[in-house]
Amino acid sequence: MNGTAQTFDAIVIGAGAAGLMCAMTAGQRGRRVLVLDHADKVGAKILISGGGRCNFTNLRAGPDNFISANPHFCRSALERYRQADFVALVRRHGIAFHEKTLGQLFCDGSARAIVAMLMAECEGAGVDVRTGHRITEVSRADAFRVETSGGTFTAPALVLATGGLSIPKMGATGFAYDVARRFGLGVTQTLPGLVPLTADAAAIGFPEQLAGLALPAVTSCGKRSFAESILFTHRGLSGPAILQISSYWRQGETIELDLLPGTDAAAVLQQRKRERARTETKGALGELLPARLAQAVALAYLPPGQMSNVPDRALAELGARLRKWPIRPTGSEGYAKAEVTVGGIDTRDLSSKTMEASRVPGLFAIGEAVDVTGWLGGYNFQWAWSSGWCAGQAI
Repeated sequence: MNGTAQTFDAIVIGAGAAGLMCAMTAGQRGRRVLVLDHADKVGAKILISGGGRCNFTNLRAGPDNFISANPHFCRSALERYRQADFVALVRRHGIAFHEKTLGQLFCDGSARAIVAMLMAECEGAGVDVRTGHRITEVSRADAFRVETSGGTFTAPALVLATGGLSIPKMGATGFAYDVARRFGLGVTQTLPGLVPLTADAAAIGFPEQLAGLALPAVTSCGKRSFAESILFTHRGLSGPAILQISSYWRQGETIELDLLPGTDAAAVLQQRKRERARTETKGALGELLPARLAQAVALAYLPPGQMSNVPDRALAELGARLRKWPIRPTGSEGYAKAEVTVGGIDTRDLSSKTMEASRVPGLFAIGEAVDVTGWLGGYNFQWAWSSGWCAGQAI
């Protein structure tokens, strides 16, 4: 759309967690900020996060909880705007919250409270937030020019805060990557992250799928491991431990499951044989594993009948397998089910302090659009707050 352009000090494209944090921070510094989003409502991903209660940060968040081709990049932002800073903001707005496992903070009530808080901060800072604006062109002459279905806008600073490719049904696109490339910034390989993995029954190691079965386990891929629950599904594997390892797994690699963490499975099985030789194999395994899993393991890996019929060597081999159960997934459930995108705008082209492009003054990239991906459990929100705040301090 042509016509007279409205001018601002900064334009933030994307009204999600990172974009709203950036806008309110800049607005509080006296900047005239415009936020544009193609969706009809702000904060769509915030509203569905944490089962609708928004796991808005993690008390343990630090550089080691993030994946990036440049693992030290996130350190500066995380240190400049910490978890305690966002928690203080939440407290000022009277939002009740609680800590669940592993340092995760959730709203007691609805995630809508976090969106309302961010919007209240934006309103108080004079930020102009406009939804339902489809962007048709982004260019730069003396200033950045953004043409949309609702008008044309210019500003000396432009912030890319439109996220990655995960959950396309909510409007996710590669917009930020396209704009970044147009201005000469690199984009690393992108992959679905925090996503269920697909594997047929044979790949998992059983005659049939065990859909609906959940148990605590340790998942490993290479040197990385996570101790949380796993869930067998009709398509393969899910659950927190699987989602975590999925961000590190690559096509063709094998993951390992420790189905009895902290237990010497071989020693326990051999003890069962000595003490209760007449016990059925599936019964002995049922003392260690959920009944359905015990039955499947016994059927696939032990001779039928009593424990007395099983050679010690077979018990030792099964015990070792239970501690390192190898699975080669066939793939993942893709961006449609991925909570985040691994990869993104190359951090080598950005300032770790301000998120500004080193070769394109005035252009910033924040949040999930950047090649910084957090673990499951509030880490990605903390990256959104920290990177958004840093850019908001600079524009």
